[in-house]
Amino acid sequence: MKYTKEQRLDIGRKLYVGEITRRKAAEIYDISEQTARDYMRLYRDVNQLPPKQAAKHSIAAPSFQTPPAAMEELESMTKEQLIQEIVKARITEARLKKGYEVKGDGTVILYGKTNTK
Repeated sequence: MKYTKEQRLDIGRKLYVGEITRRKAAEIYDISEQTARDYMRLYRDVNQLPPKQAAKHSIAAPSFQTPPAAMEELESMTKEQLIQEIVKARITEARLKKGYEVKGDGTVILYGKTNTK
């Protein structure tokens, strides 16, 4: 469906101010999400506005900020110790992705909430 320039600018304004999302605009106006994005850019450019800041979604990548106390501990480590800690963290992450965790010296493996030896 074709929209006039005024209609496109109105759709773009709604997107820019956050009244609707691109997905919702695509459903309502029977356009693609890319077209909705283009309408928002048209509105922004015509009104000489700055780019819209990206929204913070709950599914966004987690922020890995280290607390100040832990940061001091990391700063006091040698290069070799830091490398060892990174290796341990990556191993733990890989195990958690596979669904298990190792306790102690490695003889106890936790699958969910059950222990095995």
